[in-house]
Amino acid sequence: MATNHVVDVRNLTVAVASEGRLVPAVRDVSFSIERGQRVGLVGESGAGKSLTGLALMRLVPRPNRQLGEIIFDGLDLMSLSERDLARLRGKRIAMVYQNPLSSLNPVQTIGDQIFEAIAVHTPGIGRRDGRDRVEGLLTEVGLDMSRAYHRYPHELSGGQRQRVIIAMAVACEPSLLIADEPTSALDVTTQQVIMDLLVRLVKDHKMSMVFVTHDLALASEYCDEVMVMYAGEIVEKAASAQLLTSPEHPYSRALVESVCTLDADPEVPLKAISGQMPGVGAVPSGCPFHPRCSFAREICHEEEPPSITTGPAGRFARCHFVGRLHSSAEPRDRA
Repeated sequence: MATNHVVDVRNLTVAVASEGRLVPAVRDVSFSIERGQRVGLVGESGAGKSLTGLALMRLVPRPNRQLGEIIFDGLDLMSLSERDLARLRGKRIAMVYQNPLSSLNPVQTIGDQIFEAIAVHTPGIGRRDGRDRVEGLLTEVGLDMSRAYHRYPHELSGGQRQRVIIAMAVACEPSLLIADEPTSALDVTTQQVIMDLLVRLVKDHKMSMVFVTHDLALASEYCDEVMVMYAGEIVEKAASAQLLTSPEHPYSRALVESVCTLDADPEVPLKAISGQMPGVGAVPSGCPFHPRCSFAREICHEEEPPSITTGPAGRFARCHFVGRLHSSAEPRDRA
């Protein structure tokens, strides 16, 4: 059956090695991304966001293990060999990593590294044609070609290096781009420039994008849809505007309330989320968020919440009390 989804993820679980055993760090995650859609994956450190991004590329290292289904453009990625995956990575699925300096070869020029990314997936391409393509990419990401081509990574600023990584990622015009915290090491002004660049390239090249970030405000501004992740699970999925104005999960609500806005009263302190994200292998029974949740009741301690559809376009939340966060009743003390 024809579908407009570029990727369908079904029951994805990633188990990581911990103290001699495999422990789930990503648990039973399912979602779909439409062609041309920009989706934010948001949560605190340790939620499983980056691991989910790596799993989409089948880059989870051994002895860790991933299970479930990843259907990309009709291909079952879980059944592909390493050789087939190598042909697909960089060409049809690409990734922008968090630290550009660690992703670049320090003894190779920028031009050579981008050319290499093209040549791997374009057998027989000549040096002249390759250079033309590299020059076009450098211009497209806003770098001075004549100055950047022969430079080495240490000669560029953090924002310039991130532009180089983006040029390498879009060089073969992939269908899906995974951006893993691409702005975390940049100042606020450069963050906006890089995000504007990513969104423009996604539109121009007709790509889909997964934007992995801890910054809910940034994800909401640049993504069509946001998925909130906690303790290895997606606890809510909604359109960006809906999530900001009417979050259905207590964790999503806590994230929204912790966002600093320009119109916020400077005399009122931001609300902090008490406690910490549970570590791998230490996820509590019932709802994993219940130790930090002011809405938690006895059922939250004992039973895992179901995924409840709360609106069109597949919006859902995993909470026993979906629909009650916006009632006039104040949360009671925890059970």
